[in-house]
Amino acid sequence: MTAVTTVTTTGATSALCASVGLARASFYRRRRPAEPPRPHRARVASPRALDPGERRAVLDVLHSERFVDQSPAEVHATLLEEQTYLCSPRTMYRLLAEAGEVRERRDQARHPAYVKPELVATAPNQIWSWDITKLKGPVAYLYFSLYVILDLFSRYVVGWMVAAHESAQLAERLIGATAQKQGITPHQLTIHADRGAPMRSKLVAELFTDLGIAASHSRPRVSNDNPFSEAQFRTFKYRPEFPDRFGSIQDARAICQTLFGWYNDTHHHSGLQYLTPADVHYGRAAAMLEVRYRTRLAAYAAHPERFVQGPPRPETLPEAVWINAPTKTARQDAPGTTIVTPDDPQHGVIERLNIIEENRSTVIASSVASLH
Repeated sequence: MTAVTTVTTTGATSALCASVGLARASFYRRRRPAEPPRPHRARVASPRALDPGERRAVLDVLHSERFVDQSPAEVHATLLEEQTYLCSPRTMYRLLAEAGEVRERRDQARHPAYVKPELVATAPNQIWSWDITKLKGPVAYLYFSLYVILDLFSRYVVGWMVAAHESAQLAERLIGATAQKQGITPHQLTIHADRGAPMRSKLVAELFTDLGIAASHSRPRVSNDNPFSEAQFRTFKYRPEFPDRFGSIQDARAICQTLFGWYNDTHHHSGLQYLTPADVHYGRAAAMLEVRYRTRLAAYAAHPERFVQGPPRPETLPEAVWINAPTKTARQDAPGTTIVTPDDPQHGVIERLNIIEENRSTVIASSVASLH
């Protein structure tokens, strides 16, 4: 600004301003002398305004036992019928607003702020997700309830049940039997579910307390907070063996027995490097990936020209499976972000993931060395 003022000549202001990156309008505005502050003038009250005594009289009438439950419009109409005029209904509203006495008179639902669940599993039996879906019965409006408990890391269905209805007692029995079958120890497991009545029942909550299981719930009307159970139901119901209707509850149980056997032991899951959930859940994943890798290496040795992307590389399972994973920036820069870790609830999982990342190269190198 000073340089432009010093060297400026007639007709050269625009070029000089452009050379220093200053808008010409800004130059002239800053060079203009400052105007003296304008004197403050007190606001003159309108001649139509009520004086303090009249305002107090209106509020006294509105606060009276006779009119305390009526709207200003009703009070105004009633007083006019009695040949009394205090002020307009709008003035009554204005006086009540100044006194902080205007609000919605009907009861309003006040929803609490629900926190987005952030869950991570780095091994089987750390996070389970469970849900209930309906199965069509033999006639219209008759449904059976299918309870399914899914392991988050392995996608293995650890427990299921077909019942005639939804019940907290049945859910408690299924979760307890499944936890016993999988050998769950206290403070090992977190179970995630939506906000259905069985999921939030007192019986299930007491069972979690007795077994040392942490509970997690989806936000209301947010299906993405329980995506793994929803995806499992879709895979299940799109199988050719899944009928449009089940003849009876015994028929539903027999068909589900076959379908869950296929899902756990035969189905190659796309999120598990096309391994079966049983292979991942029971620790056979590394051996299966090793067999695949050796097979591809043998094929590469026989016909390397067919592998346009070079030698095959070892496949690895995902190191962590998230529900609502925070962004990378949030995980690094927001230490206050709440992350649920069932095996270490007092600490974040970032340290553990870093250790896994450091050991990953060592594991791969060891696998390759064992082939030679």
